[in-house]
Amino acid sequence: MGTELEGLKIPNHIAIIMDGNGRWAKKRMMPRNYGHKQGSKIVENICREAYDIGIKYVTVYAFSTENWSRPQSEIDTLMKLLRDFLSECLSKSKKNNMRVHVIGDITRLEQSLQDTIVKLEEVSASNTGLCFQVALNYGGQDEILRATRKIAQDVKDGKLSIEDLNTEVYEDYLDTKGIPAPDLLIRTSGEQRLSNFLLWQLAYSEFYFTDVLWPDFNKKELIKAIEFYNGRERRYGGVG
Repeated sequence: MGTELEGLKIPNHIAIIMDGNGRWAKKRMMPRNYGHKQGSKIVENICREAYDIGIKYVTVYAFSTENWSRPQSEIDTLMKLLRDFLSECLSKSKKNNMRVHVIGDITRLEQSLQDTIVKLEEVSASNTGLCFQVALNYGGQDEILRATRKIAQDVKDGKLSIEDLNTEVYEDYLDTKGIPAPDLLIRTSGEQRLSNFLLWQLAYSEFYFTDVLWPDFNKKELIKAIEFYNGRERRYGGVG
C-alpha cells in the first residue's frame, strides 16, 4: 500500500454511480456512445486499484431500470458494451481471482445475456479476491418491491411468520443477500442524488460527490474519496 494511504482506514465496501460518460464525450465533440465505451474501460482499473489498497467489495451501477427510456440507439450500445464487458469478465475474473455477482432483475435482458450472467456467477463463485457486484436493470425501489412480494408469498405459503420479520430477515430477500452494506458511495460528474441506487443498503453510508467525470476517474481520485471518508466522524446509530 502506498505512503499516501498510510494511517487511513480503508472502507470495506464502496458503491459507485459512474456518471458523466456522455458529458465527457461531448467535451471532446464525440458521440455519447464513445463516452460509454471509455467509461467501461475504467471499471477494471478501479476494481484492481480498489482491491490493491484493501477494499473487499465494489458495486457499480451499470444499467438502471430507468435507462430503458433512453434513445434506442444508446440502449443498444449499452447492451453491447455490457455483453462485451461480462464476456471479458469470464476470463478476467479467473485472472484477477474476482467473484462477480449481478444484482437487479435480469429477466428483461436478452436470454444470451442472462446465460452469460449465470455462467459468470458460477465460474467465479469460488474466487477469493474482490467481490464485484454489477447492477443491471437495477432500481432500488424495484428491488424493495420484489423483496416484499417474495416475503408476502412466503408468509402466504407458511414458510415465514410475519412475527419473525425483521431487518436481518428482510435483507435476506434483497439482491445483495450476504453482501455487507457499502461504507462509502462515490458519484462522479457533480450530480448529488442517489438515482434509485441501493436505497436500503445506503442507509448509513457516507456519500462522496466529485465533479470528475467517470472516464477521468483514477486511483488518485479514489484516494481522495477515501480521504473524505476518513474525515467523516462515524457515529454509532447513524445519527446524532
